[in-house]
Amino acid sequence: MSTRFRMATNPWRLRLARPGLRWLLGLGLFLGLQASRSAAFYLPGLAPVNFCEASRETATCKSTVALFVNRLDSVESVLPYEYNTFDFCKDSEKRNPSENLGQVLFGERISSSPYKPEFNKSNIYFLFNHVDITIAYHEDSGRNGGFARLVSARLEPQSYKHSGEGRLACNGPPMEIPEEHTEKFNVTYTYSVQFEENKSIKWASRWDYILDSMPHTNIQWLSIMNSFVIILFLSGMVAIIILRTLHRDIIRYNEMSSSEDAQEDFGWKLLHGDVFRPPRSRMLLSVFLGQGTQVLIMTFITLLLACLGFLSPSNRGALMTCAVVLWVLLGTPAGYVSARMYKTLKGVKWKTNFLLTALLCPGVVFADLFFMNVILWVEGSSAAISFGTLIGILAMWCGISVPLTFVGAYFGAKKKFRFPVCTNQIPRHIPQQSFFTKPLFGIMIGGILPFGCVFIQLFLILNSIWSHQMYFMFGFLFLVFIILLITCSEAAVLLCYFYLCAEDYHWWWRAFFTSSFTAVYLLIYTVHYFFTKLQITGTASAILYFGYTMVMVLIFFLFTGTVGFFSCFWFIIKIYSVVKVD
Repeated sequence: MSTRFRMATNPWRLRLARPGLRWLLGLGLFLGLQASRSAAFYLPGLAPVNFCEASRETATCKSTVALFVNRLDSVESVLPYEYNTFDFCKDSEKRNPSENLGQVLFGERISSSPYKPEFNKSNIYFLFNHVDITIAYHEDSGRNGGFARLVSARLEPQSYKHSGEGRLACNGPPMEIPEEHTEKFNVTYTYSVQFEENKSIKWASRWDYILDSMPHTNIQWLSIMNSFVIILFLSGMVAIIILRTLHRDIIRYNEMSSSEDAQEDFGWKLLHGDVFRPPRSRMLLSVFLGQGTQVLIMTFITLLLACLGFLSPSNRGALMTCAVVLWVLLGTPAGYVSARMYKTLKGVKWKTNFLLTALLCPGVVFADLFFMNVILWVEGSSAAISFGTLIGILAMWCGISVPLTFVGAYFGAKKKFRFPVCTNQIPRHIPQQSFFTKPLFGIMIGGILPFGCVFIQLFLILNSIWSHQMYFMFGFLFLVFIILLITCSEAAVLLCYFYLCAEDYHWWWRAFFTSSFTAVYLLIYTVHYFFTKLQITGTASAILYFGYTMVMVLIFFLFTGTVGFFSCFWFIIKIYSVVKVD
């Protein structure tokens, strides 16, 4: 069936702003899927809504299709605005669905409006004042008289120069506005709706049509193959060390019959009395490890749920909501790991350790977000978080996360990791190191390999955040995340072994920085992306871009450093537990 409507419009008076302001007004259309059939369960996405004629409308079968729009974005500014901020035609029955936490944090302000104006030509602006909406559906003849389920919705903006509200011409020349035009004039906005039955679209794959314009599959497989090559290289190096060199060293050391032989030898075994000597700034290291554990578990569970389809793109804001809730609930592992590691490193101020674990890194993130939120408030952006929402976030942080962190710290402070060897009272002299065994060189090399595994995915994620593209391949992302963890572990273990062979026992912070230095390359790449790929203008937009980037870099720094540290920690405990020490 085919039905066409014309919007009852009121003339809208438009005064052109400065020429440099070119808004790409993103019209986010989704269908009102409120009711569901109790006999079926659908994954991913929401349960279907049945549609029927108005004469047969019931509580489970709707006759009205609800169309909504979200915020307005631009390629020249990262400041989102509500659709109704501008003087567009308003829906006479304005409705604003309730947003979840993720939508609020991302500035997704949903309202009802059917338009998508764009400016896309220099000197001459084309005003898109007409929208063709095509809705595809499945029709099912059931025992209740039949119903329809919506499977796709396509919007095609058009520009028509209407002669007037009563003389609509939907096939004439486009509506052109010269750049130098400054006078007021009337604009008539129209739209058309067409329903068509399409049995070729399966219900389970109803979202695939959105992804037709984003053919990233080949790039994804290239990223996966590139990551696998890096993993094979590192795995081969680690296998050679463990199965050949390290195994041979352990056998030779264990066969020594006199202390004179041990003194004449060299290598990592000579460090058994110093390798577990507590490092400097052990409090800060423990706090980083606790926070890194919290972020690592949060990221793993969120990506796993997204990979399984529970956090599909159809459920807006679900990914961010899930991540925030998981972070709040994972305060116990953070406090436990931080307190236990601090206790292992002979720390005695476990209460101070708990407070820093609960407040340091989250406080930095909150201060950064609050500063950017002030900018959004000043600019009048829809992404600005309300005062009530800020109070709610603070309540979740202080009322849930902090107490859970204290519980973990309380139990973690009662235990410590056991070392296989004792630590000497007098530190061993570290011989002169070559350029290749100095800390900076090894840390820089260790960060390159993990970054090489993720930079393609990073490009796609940045496009999703800043270039208004939908990211949907969570299966690839989860696989790359696992590859990143393996790469960080192997690179850190490999370089840690080289440090020990050079008789340098200061491995604690190096193990953390070797893998966490990947965040530095991430920061460099985001700077490159800002200057070469984006068209962002304005000081406020630049501050917001780098403000959000610093949050992402901090999160990346914490969990990659934690993975590298505990890999080296486990590796060192294992190798020193199999040697004979007098």
